[in-house]
Amino acid sequence: MISEPTYQAAKIVAPTIEKLFAQQIHAAAGSEEAEKASLAQAYLIEAVIDVAFWASLRKEEGRSPKISIALMPPDKSEQPLLFHKRLKFTTDIIVKLAPAIESPGTHLGVWHTGDELYIWGTTRFVPGFCFICEVVEPGLLVIKHRRITGFGKFVNVAVLKGDLIKVIDENTDEVPDCPALVTSLLGFNDPSSWNYSMNIHVQLAVSMRAHGRGGALLVVPSAHENWRESIIHPITYQLTPEFSGLSDLLKQDVAKKDLDLWQEELNRSVENVAGLTAVDGATLMNDKHELLAFGAKIARSPTGQRIERILVTEPVIGGEILTIHPGQYGGTRHLSAAQFVFDQRDAIAMVASQDGRFTIFAWSPCENIVHAHRVDSLLL
Repeated sequence: MISEPTYQAAKIVAPTIEKLFAQQIHAAAGSEEAEKASLAQAYLIEAVIDVAFWASLRKEEGRSPKISIALMPPDKSEQPLLFHKRLKFTTDIIVKLAPAIESPGTHLGVWHTGDELYIWGTTRFVPGFCFICEVVEPGLLVIKHRRITGFGKFVNVAVLKGDLIKVIDENTDEVPDCPALVTSLLGFNDPSSWNYSMNIHVQLAVSMRAHGRGGALLVVPSAHENWRESIIHPITYQLTPEFSGLSDLLKQDVAKKDLDLWQEELNRSVENVAGLTAVDGATLMNDKHELLAFGAKIARSPTGQRIERILVTEPVIGGEILTIHPGQYGGTRHLSAAQFVFDQRDAIAMVASQDGRFTIFAWSPCENIVHAHRVDSLLL
């Protein structure tokens, strides 16, 4: 029997999560993924989150668990690792199993008989719209699901950190000047809006945040070189010719049988490029995904003005909208990125902080201001 949850955030957020998953499945009605989907009910969501939270605070041999829990029946998986005997879904058992299921892409399979949850095994495949609860660190949980394409980062639905609840606001992508990168992070449920180009920026953002050193990536237009006015010359690490590794991979006609190999090569290339952003200065890439330089120093354009204010938002329900001086938002890296976008309004700047915060700076033609989109809650 499922015991009464004692983590109050689980009780508060579970009905909202059930509703969001139901809406997404309904929106995809008629698709193969929607037909396979098993909608998780609020009481099951609540129970999974409760057990996962308390497990996150435990340690086994001095290490906190980092696990991903998939709420799905075993017959919806492909080549699952099935236990001979079902295990109880308890904090103690999860903590004991954690060292065996910490590798990326491995999920602990959990399902129910009536109102009793049990662990049936592990899987590396989960269907679309499957409820996933990931334990990131002690007290930090992320609720997510696999995107329809099956490639790349999962789609975040909610983030819970202690008593702080952040539910992702999918309506953010309806804002007229919302950057394509933010739209991609939010709009993975619509296959017609999906493209690998935007996915590369998402994967770069995830990798930049993961290396934990902080960094900045400037994405500039390939049609002209006006961006050079906002960079100090000479650039120490300028590339000649431009490095086209990512661009070449995206142009390949990938046969289905070669897809896994192509994705592995693409992931390695993304990690290599993201690693360059850890070097002091900004990394420059054009909209064709050609790497231009790294370690570049940003300067105010000779013909531009000093930026005085930015708009700051976070794509979560109930998120606050602020208009502040860029110096109030972050350090030199954030200020210079905001100035760059203020001067070069057809560019975007992606900035990772050492503390895990991630911001996309883009010009807002509707508000006539640089818009700082804080998106770390989408990248966990």
